[in-house]
Amino acid sequence: MAAGCGLAVTGRATMGKAGGDQAIMGKLTKALKWAGGLPLYALVICVLLSLMVALRIADPAAIAQLRMAAFDTFQRMAPRKADPSFPVKVVAIDEASLKALGQWPWPRDVLADLIDRLNRAGAKVIALDLVFPEADRLSPKAFLRAYKGEPGVADVAAKIAGLPTLDERLSEALENAPSVVAFAGEDRAASHPGPVRASFAKAGDAPEQFVPTYAASVATLPQITEKARGLGAVNWIPERDQIVRRVPLLVTVAGELYPSLAVESLRIGQGVATIAIKSSGASGLDAFGKASGVEIVRVGTAVLQSNKRAELWLRFAPSDPRRTISAHKVLANDFDASLVNGKYIFIGASAIGLLDLRATALADLVPGVELHAQALEQMLSGDYVLRPAYALGLELAFLCLAGWLIAWALGRSGPITAAVVGAGAIAGVVGSSYLAYTSGGLLFDPVYPSLALVLVYGAGSLTNFVRAENERRQVRFAFSSYLAPELVEELVAHPDKLKLGGENRVVTLLFADVRNFTTLAEGLDAETLVAFVNRLFTPLSEAILTEKGTIDKFMGDAVMAFWNAPIAQPRHAKRACRAALLMLSELQRLNAELEREAKEADRDFKPVRIGVGLNTGECCVGNVGSPERFDYSVLGDVVNIASRLESLTKTYGASIIAGASTVEAAADFAFLEIDTVILRGRTQRQPIYALLGDETMAASPPFQALKPLHEDLRASLSVGDRERAAKAISACRRIDIPAYHGVLDYYAALASQNGN
Repeated sequence: MAAGCGLAVTGRATMGKAGGDQAIMGKLTKALKWAGGLPLYALVICVLLSLMVALRIADPAAIAQLRMAAFDTFQRMAPRKADPSFPVKVVAIDEASLKALGQWPWPRDVLADLIDRLNRAGAKVIALDLVFPEADRLSPKAFLRAYKGEPGVADVAAKIAGLPTLDERLSEALENAPSVVAFAGEDRAASHPGPVRASFAKAGDAPEQFVPTYAASVATLPQITEKARGLGAVNWIPERDQIVRRVPLLVTVAGELYPSLAVESLRIGQGVATIAIKSSGASGLDAFGKASGVEIVRVGTAVLQSNKRAELWLRFAPSDPRRTISAHKVLANDFDASLVNGKYIFIGASAIGLLDLRATALADLVPGVELHAQALEQMLSGDYVLRPAYALGLELAFLCLAGWLIAWALGRSGPITAAVVGAGAIAGVVGSSYLAYTSGGLLFDPVYPSLALVLVYGAGSLTNFVRAENERRQVRFAFSSYLAPELVEELVAHPDKLKLGGENRVVTLLFADVRNFTTLAEGLDAETLVAFVNRLFTPLSEAILTEKGTIDKFMGDAVMAFWNAPIAQPRHAKRACRAALLMLSELQRLNAELEREAKEADRDFKPVRIGVGLNTGECCVGNVGSPERFDYSVLGDVVNIASRLESLTKTYGASIIAGASTVEAAADFAFLEIDTVILRGRTQRQPIYALLGDETMAASPPFQALKPLHEDLRASLSVGDRERAAKAISACRRIDIPAYHGVLDYYAALASQNGN
């Protein structure tokens, strides 16, 4: 822009209003941020946290897997410390034993000898993590079937048939020892485990409805099982990743309750007959009408900590060779009986080829028998790990509280502070979860709340970003209420234009003012008055912007706009005329609404009227002010003339009055010259024109008929011919162009004064 004229203006903040409008827009932006943005922001956070809570309650497999992975990490970081005396031992059917005693399965008399040797050595309990669903293949009957018809067999058949079977030999060994045999619950099997050895003292809801349930089992032959003192299940709780973390303390098979192998071993070792079970509803408590699960399992003096399904969370100790004895060493002549004296003994397979290996949090391959041994170790030491019933509620409460804290920090202090708060919350939940595990054996999930908080931070940051972008759009929209869209886009594309300076340019000015505003505002409180003004100027502003005008400023009950700056507009005078006519049309529609509302409210209706002044000429346009604050506007004599033409509408009764330069630039519009006047500040007379309509109106028969009558009326008034003027007024009224009524009233009053 060329410099050289001092300018008035729209501002750096508002780019459309002068003076205090920048402060108003600053307040508007702030209001949009805190009054408009925060509720949406809060809604996003609320919905997100609700979804996070619902997802956690639903607990899909992926979420559960993350939680289990965290618990596994805790186990690896702080495994259970084994009792150095190792009260529970594993007699392992390992590779060395298979090499010494032969391939598996061994003849059952070998197992019988093993049990006898352990019994004589003073083992407290001997539990077999082995199932024998078929008869021994080396029994006498099997031998006779295999060698039937061979020479000499018939001679010894009678003697062999009378010999005890190897299964009977094993049964006898079990009968003489504090033994426990195993079965595996299995829905697809067809056998029954056999009679329950333990008795149960139940309090509260029936535990059968909570514990793992199986339709049948894979069980040892009845003739073997019936001699054992105990009978227990060897099932473990399957996880999707096949890592063993829990074993059941109790199971049901075909509706009948059984203890696990470890629990039954504990019962036999403590010399008690009854297992006490307390479930929800005990002691007169009904858990608010809900059967919530098993609460306590007691075996003698041992109180076993479990979840509501009577499942024991395993807290593993690292594998230790001192826990295991190779089976063939027990049968050796030099076996040290003190190794098993007073110990709980589990006999089971550890050889890789026997395929009884499981994965745990501490190791990928652990013999299945060791799971039961470690479970019993846990029961004896009281070193439990438990996920308390309130854990989920506490985790969700923390998630919501920390989530809102992060959201508050994001909205209040920005992303860096929120990141610090979030990192602190995550560190806190991880640290407190680990501390709860190491100090109290309590399992709290640190992973899901942490991931949810990260998601809250990310979603909050994204919402803030979107909100900021939306605020920019809102500010752009707010600017567009004052400026032509072209100016807004030009300033967005070229912010360097926001600088001091201006240029001379021919523009068309529009001034519009509300008539009798004081009367209209009478009796209105401030809030109602502002609402009324906004309602009035909204359609008037839209009319200006529809015709690509730039709203310079609002001055109380008046508005100033201009055309042909900052974007050049070849027919700017016509655009200004159309805008003025559209303003009158919008005002007519608004008056109809106000009249209807006044009738409904039973109050007087005061129509709103405006006067519009139009003038075209050269002005100085551009940015003027200080480097900290400036406005885009116009300065020059043409501005003052437009303002004075607007004030003449009160005198002449015309809604729109234009200067000669505007009429010349829009000659095809319906203009009528109404007088020649000396404007304030001028010395020469100049014509003024009433704008009655657009090009269509100018070409219409009524207007064409009105033009000569109007000229005759003016001529008669100029010579004081009252009679001729009266006839011209009557003729003009018959044509009945509403926009001309006010001018006729002015001429009628003038004629009346001339007559007097």
